[in-house]
Amino acid sequence: MTNGIEELLAILDLENLEHNLFRGRSPQVGWQRVFGGQVIGQALVAATRTVAQDRHAHSLHGYFLRPGDPSVPIIYEVDRIRDGKSFVTRRVVAVQHGEAIFSMSASFQRQEDGFEHQLPMPQVPGPEELMTEAEFKEMVMASKAPEAVKAYWRRERPIEFRPVNLQHYISRTALPPEQRVWFRATGPTPPDGALRKCVLAYASDMTLLDTSLFPHGKSVFSRSMQVASLDHAMWFLRPFDPAEWMLYAQDSPSASSARGLTRGSIYGRDGRLIACVAQEGLIRQRTPRE
Repeated sequence: MTNGIEELLAILDLENLEHNLFRGRSPQVGWQRVFGGQVIGQALVAATRTVAQDRHAHSLHGYFLRPGDPSVPIIYEVDRIRDGKSFVTRRVVAVQHGEAIFSMSASFQRQEDGFEHQLPMPQVPGPEELMTEAEFKEMVMASKAPEAVKAYWRRERPIEFRPVNLQHYISRTALPPEQRVWFRATGPTPPDGALRKCVLAYASDMTLLDTSLFPHGKSVFSRSMQVASLDHAMWFLRPFDPAEWMLYAQDSPSASSARGLTRGSIYGRDGRLIACVAQEGLIRQRTPRE
């Protein structure tokens, strides 16, 4: 068996079926639907394979249209919208069972020098000062957490997380709508910067929507909630190594109309701002059955 990161890299290695047409698969781990980050990462791989190597992804904007079926392949169709002197634009549609499940626009830029500034990284304890994921798993397994939560943490995953504050994970206390999480790939990745962005795109969908539920004492695992990502936007700002610790600083400025809006800033251990993320998701309270 391969470890988590090797499996992720294999899943991101799409099969080239035809000009602008690619096929991806999903891990067979018992999920009822395809993880959103997987579709984002694979769609970015498909788009990247249609641009010149000197053009680098700097942003993506995607919409989740239907739940993905993990039991069948996903077909990615790439539309070469524009090839400019500085910027290249691609549109990708992910298809299953003859219907679109995800659509994404991605923009690529030739490397340029320019002005530099960024907001500083929040001051938080370092990952070495926090509970390891293995220790956290032991705590979850020994707790009265729902079986769905325990099953999630049993799986070997490609990304290791260390939340700065564990209160949301062990209680249903209402908390401020913000979260700080250290994360990294569980093993090395090739030095290919384009592939590393696809790995980061995969990871960026993890923990994000949950932050919008903090003020309501709920989580994405709450049986009373119907939760799903609706859209996802991401901006790649500076180079990084996924195997190095990164801080995901998240906040949710609003929830209304059964939707939660969440923003995230991803920092390197050295304080450099690596990427920014924004996502809106469905956070619908289920109607109790009589």
